[in-house]
This record gives sequence, C-alpha cells and structure tokens, in this order.
Amino acid sequence: MTRVAVAGTFDVLHDGHRALLRRAFEIGDQVVVGITSDRMASSSRGTSVPMGIRRAELEAYLSELGEHSLFEIDDIYGPDNVMDDVDVLVVSEETLGNARVLNDRRVSRGLRPMEVSVVPLVRADDGSKISSSSILRGEYGRSGHRDVVDIAVGSLNQVKVSAVRTVMERVYGEVRITAVDVPSGVPPQPFESQTHEGSRNRALAALGDHDMGVGIEAGVFEMLDGLYDVQHCTIVSRDGRETYGQGSGFRYPDSIAGLVRGGMTVGDAVHEVYGDTDIGKKQGAVGLLSKGLIDRKTLTEQSVIAAMIPRIWDE
Repeated sequence: MTRVAVAGTFDVLHDGHRALLRRAFEIGDQVVVGITSDRMASSSRGTSVPMGIRRAELEAYLSELGEHSLFEIDDIYGPDNVMDDVDVLVVSEETLGNARVLNDRRVSRGLRPMEVSVVPLVRADDGSKISSSSILRGEYGRSGHRDVVDIAVGSLNQVKVSAVRTVMERVYGEVRITAVDVPSGVPPQPFESQTHEGSRNRALAALGDHDMGVGIEAGVFEMLDGLYDVQHCTIVSRDGRETYGQGSGFRYPDSIAGLVRGGMTVGDAVHEVYGDTDIGKKQGAVGLLSKGLIDRKTLTEQSVIAAMIPRIWDE
C-alpha cells in the first residue's frame, strides 16, 4: 500500500491545486491531505480565507477524487503520527525545497526519506504561475483566465468575498473577483434602512472599471418578537443597473439584543455575552447561535443569489 501526502493552504482552490491533488490520487492507495491552520496561513501570508471556508471547498473536491484523510498542519513538517508512515510526498516545482527539508528531518530521526513526486506549475493566460494570492487580487479566475466576468466586492472580509465567488461561479462559470476596501457610509452597526444604504454604498464605491460591483451589509431590524439580523446585497453594473436582495433573517437572544439596542455592535455584544471574538470573519453569530447548523457564508450567499435573480431571469 502506497501512502501519499500532499498539503497546502488552499485559499482558493485552483487548477494548480487540482493538479497536485489528482497526482496524489493517481499514485497513492492511501491519500492524506494537509491543510494549513489559520495561524500558519496568517503568519506566512498576512491574511487568508478562514479555515472553515477553505476546508469545505477542499473537502467537496476531494470527495470527487476518492477516499482520503484530511488533517490540519501548523508547520511545514505536519504531525509526526501522520507523516512518519508516508511513502511519497507530492509537491509543486515551487515547493520542492520544502520536501528536501522534510526528508532531512526524517533522516535525522532515523526514518527513510520519502519519494518526491514533483508536479509542474500550472500557468495562467499571461504565463505566470496560478496562485491563490493572484486570484484573490482579481488578476484572473481559478483556471488562470483573464477574459471572464470581472466583479468587485466592496469589502476585504473573506467570508463575503468567498460567498460572492461561490454564487457568481454558479451563474457565470469562471470569474475574476477583486476585494476592494470601501466605506459603507453607515454606522458600524446598521439599523433598519441603513443596512440597504450600506450595501448600496459599498457596491457603487467598488464598481470602478469592473463589470459589476457587489455590496453586502448585515444589519438589525425590529420585527415580530425581537431584534433580527438580515443581510442585504446590492449589485450594480457598468450600465447603471442596480438589483437588490436579502438573506433569511434570524432573531438574536434578548441578552444580545439589549446590548445592541444600547449601542453595541453585534460583534461586541456576542463577545460580551459568549466570549467569542472576530465572528464576522469566521462562522458569524448565526454559526455560534445555531451551533453550526448554518454559517455566515451561507446567509451571505442567500443575499447574493436574491440580488442576482432579476439578472438571471433576464438571461
């Protein structure tokens, strides 16, 4: 039985990643796949797509390839209890040096070196290697193509950016997505109509020379039996057309609602009550409150789909 390992950050799963993963399944009877932790990814890149989003996308592709084991790595070596039994390590031309470092460490520990299978770099239209960082900058899509629908998202929040990418790829196929840091023009915690206003401001500010600008804003609304969270999305295009949508709402517990009515943002209120931090960039308050049944990315996708419906029915 040949045990094969391959690893990466997988910020945006692209054709280069797919080539590495396919090679692992071609030569291995057992395939183990390492995905870098948020801590490791942030320390090496400064910022990255949250683990939950990266892992879900990777798992979806791996399930098409076959049986596998997925594990988290916090350094280039990976956990010994996983890596010590590996026969072959799959790397790209760019990461061949890491394979040498790993094998040197194995030899120093009395283990035989792994065989190394090197996969050629996959190139974009301009001849440069396809990379997640270039895709995240909006230089091209997952397959390295530039002549595709060009969309700007008015936020650096990777949950929002990933949600827009997921929806737009379902509609248009390969797309270019650029995250643009723009002001919302509304308070940090939008209430009622400020939510739509913030999403529209973000979309208009992001549009620039892109084909579309997308703005997403989460706000709170007094409805029915309490304070509800609802996400609004505005999509503007260069022809001046604007379309709008919103996701499904959910009610906040009274303990959080009272703090938000008193002037706190939802993030600060959740931290005050539950001690959870940075929820907007992770699973969101809805993930925490639903115990993982639904997460912020899913709610965001709903709002983007709703805003795209008028454009879809016109096609």
